[in-house]
Amino acid sequence: MPIHILRRGLAHDLIFILVGSTIFAIGLNCFEIPNGIAAGGAAGLATVISALVTRYLGIRIGVGSLVLAMNALILIPVYRSGGLRYAVRTISGAVASALLTDLLAPFVPVLGDGDLLLCAIWGGVVCGFGVGLIFRAGGSTGGTDVLAQFIAKRSTLSVGTASMVTDMAVVLSSVLAFGVEHALYAAVCLYVGSRLVDMVVDGGNTRRAVYVISHQPDMLEELINTELGLSCTRLMAEQGRRRNMSPVLLVVVGKGELAMLRNLVLEADHHANLIVSSVSETFGEAFGTAES
Repeated sequence: MPIHILRRGLAHDLIFILVGSTIFAIGLNCFEIPNGIAAGGAAGLATVISALVTRYLGIRIGVGSLVLAMNALILIPVYRSGGLRYAVRTISGAVASALLTDLLAPFVPVLGDGDLLLCAIWGGVVCGFGVGLIFRAGGSTGGTDVLAQFIAKRSTLSVGTASMVTDMAVVLSSVLAFGVEHALYAAVCLYVGSRLVDMVVDGGNTRRAVYVISHQPDMLEELINTELGLSCTRLMAEQGRRRNMSPVLLVVVGKGELAMLRNLVLEADHHANLIVSSVSETFGEAFGTAES
């Protein structure tokens, strides 16, 4: 791949990481940190530590500064486990989100007026959207995300399970600083944020993959192409006990096209079988989603 393409792709990703880090920092300062909601991750752990240090030692330490200090230790394995592109994106996201958390704190209004449910929901929405942009660009906020990957490589746990365990440990630790009620709202915030991350990473480009099994594949392929303007991909599969090879049509459709495809196929062939599954994201000219 040409160097200029690599540079253009990296620059594009770094812009997304910066925007996502800014949104993430705004969400923390508007809803989570001022209201004692430690919704997992390094930021949540730093929120707990900052509150405890302020309470017992009378020293105020910025959450972003604590996150930066934690990431300085946690991100060491990144240099050894990943390539340069992975390291640049991960470290950029971790450093940018940590620095912006403290830099924006004096300028961002505290919202929610003490309504913990409102703060938990909107904190999850805003922070989840920001983290989703960072993840979509191949970056990371560091902290427990990298720690979960590190644990998964050295244990039988999956990355998802390791991430859930570390995040819930942070939520439970918030009981020490803010009490049980705040910890319960932190769990709500964590759930909402994780859902938003999934939505942003998937790109809102959810489609349906439809497998059409019929004894008249040629006729159906022609109909689908001429009537709906959709292209089909033929897959060869063994059918029945006789192990006869027969074609299966694969069609990827949007949500609004699914009913039209189903009706068209079943009207043309009453004996056709359809299997429908969700596709989180598609790329390519055939789907009108060619990646730039």
